[in-house]
Amino acid sequence: MQGDILTDVLRAVHISGAVFFDVHAASPWASAAPHSREIRALVMPEAQHLIEYHVMVSGSCWATLTDGSQPPLQLLPGSILIFPRGDAHAMSSQPNSRAIPDLSNFAPGTPENPRPFYLNPGGDGPKSARIICGFLGCDAGPFNPLLQALPRLLHVADGVNAEGGLLGTLIEATVRESETKRIGGGGVLSKLAELIFIEAIRRYTETQPGEARSWLVGLREPIVGRALRALHADPRRAWTLGDLAREACASRSTLAQRFAEHLGMPPMAYLAAWRMQIAAGLLTSSALTIAQVAEGVGYESEASFGRAFKRGTGMAPTEWRTSMSGAGGGPACHSGDRLAG
Repeated sequence: MQGDILTDVLRAVHISGAVFFDVHAASPWASAAPHSREIRALVMPEAQHLIEYHVMVSGSCWATLTDGSQPPLQLLPGSILIFPRGDAHAMSSQPNSRAIPDLSNFAPGTPENPRPFYLNPGGDGPKSARIICGFLGCDAGPFNPLLQALPRLLHVADGVNAEGGLLGTLIEATVRESETKRIGGGGVLSKLAELIFIEAIRRYTETQPGEARSWLVGLREPIVGRALRALHADPRRAWTLGDLAREACASRSTLAQRFAEHLGMPPMAYLAAWRMQIAAGLLTSSALTIAQVAEGVGYESEASFGRAFKRGTGMAPTEWRTSMSGAGGGPACHSGDRLAG
C-alpha cells in the first residue's frame, strides 16, 4: 500500500525523465555539472526543478559534491547515483579531481544531433568508464514531500545484481535503447529514466533503518503510514485530528507525535499542504474555475480556499494560474531553489 502514496506524489509533481549523455571516458578524465538551476532552461525548460542521475554501465569512477561537504564516492558497475536537489557535482577517474562545467554540453538536441549526446572525456585512449547520464524534471512546489525526504546524494551501490533484478533490467534496456537509435527512442528512454528513479527510491527506502525519520520512512511506520494512506485516499474530506487518529488506530497525541517525528509538521498542516499541491496542479493543467478547484480539494468556499492558497504559496490562485501558464519556470521553481540548498 505504501507504494500507492509514492505513486500519488509522483503523479502530482509530474515527474518526467530524459537520457542526455552516453559517456565513454578514457583515464585520466574529469567532468563537472553546475547546479541544476543554472541549466534547467536549457535541459527541461518546462520543469520547475531538475534532478540529475548517473548510471555506471562499466568501469569505475569517483563522484563528489562540488562544495566538498561529503567525501568522494566510488561508483562501480551497476551503481546508480542521483542528485535529488540538483547539487553541483564532479565525476572523474581519480578522487578529488576538479573540472569546470561546460554549459555548451547542455544545449538542446537537434534533428542532426539528437539526444543522447555522446561524450568522450579524456581523449581517445582506452576507455575506463561508461556512464549513462540524464535528468528528471518535476514540480518543486507548493509541496513536494518526496524531494524534501531525499538526501542530497542518493547512491544505489549495485542496481544490476541486487535481489529482484528490476534495476538491472532497466539499466540494460537503457543501454540498448541509447545504442540503437530506433524510432521513438527518446520516449522510451524518458520512461526508462522515470522507472530507474522510482526503483532507486524504493531501494533507498527499503534500506533505511527503522529509527530513521522522514516522509519515506513514515510510509512504513504503522501509525503514520495508515494516516497518510487515509489523507491521500480522500484529501477532500473535512478531516479532524480525531477522525484521522481513529483511521490510524492511535490516540490523537500519539499520531501528532509520530507525524511530527517523521514529517516535521502536524497532520492537518500536511493535509493543507497536500491540498495546495493538488490545487496547483489543477490550476495549471485544467480549465476549472477557482470555485471548482476549491471544491475539488475540500474547501467550502472560494474565499477560504484563496486565503489558504495564498498562505501556502504566497500567491492568489489566479496569480498562480497566470504565472504558470507558459512554462515550468514560474514562481514555484523558487521552492526548488530552497530545496536545492
